Amino acid sequence: MIRISLPARLLAHDDTLSAEEEGRHVHDVTLSARGLGWSIRDARILQGVSLALGQGDRLAIVGPNGAGKTTLLQLLSGMLQPTTGAVSLVGRPLASMTPQERARLTAVVGQSDQPDHRIRVRDYVELGRIPHTQRATRAQERQLVEDALERTGLSALAARAMGSLSGGERQRAQIARALAQAPRILFLDEPTNHLDPLARRTLLSLVAELDVTVVAVLHDLHLVPDFATHVVVLKDGRPVASGPVAAALSRSVVRDVFGIDLLRLPHPHEDRELTVFDIAAPL
Repeated sequence: MIRISLPARLLAHDDTLSAEEEGRHVHDVTLSARGLGWSIRDARILQGVSLALGQGDRLAIVGPNGAGKTTLLQLLSGMLQPTTGAVSLVGRPLASMTPQERARLTAVVGQSDQPDHRIRVRDYVELGRIPHTQRATRAQERQLVEDALERTGLSALAARAMGSLSGGERQRAQIARALAQAPRILFLDEPTNHLDPLARRTLLSLVAELDVTVVAVLHDLHLVPDFATHVVVLKDGRPVASGPVAAALSRSVVRDVFGIDLLRLPHPHEDRELTVFDIAAPL
């Protein structure tokens, strides 16, 4: 299968998309934003974000604490209403959609998701089908849930209570619920929080294999190069760098925004490059 994917475009100093890009790629775009910003009272929390993402693109949102990462994700997913700018999903204004219409296109895995510890894993994953009530037969619904459990490696745990799962297993259950929702766009807010290094890598590898648009807030910079196709770096509520990971996550940007050093080194045993974030190096 040939997949046409529009490279993400995020602009730090220009909050408009070019007419050529807008016209040529309009049918490829699954998620777009223009001049996005959000304020509360007199405090400007986020400003000047424009982007266009295609099917299969994976965008990492990174930045220091308080930079506006979760705010941007909430604006893009419809959890917050922007005070400036607008968001579109598959060519439709997000503001014009009902919650059910939005839920049929998007799924959100948030930091604060705390499912009842007594609910069975299979029943929890079935919750993802609520936006699609009466749009499929019962047999089709069951198959979608079983597929989600299988893709996340949870089939053997389907009868277990959510409270009996490890941290990594609970995160996979949340991903499975999102997959059962059959979204075009998947939003993840710090999905690797509280996971050990192997569980983090396993979870992001699972997400990277999905043929959906992904927007993820990540704290672990070292996970970004292998996971994301594109990145936006936020500082004080503004995008200071954006685009393909290798270009946008440059040494100067990492030094300026995070106060650490970045090195790209040849792997000693494989034909690939290692990206190393050095917190001990004097700047």
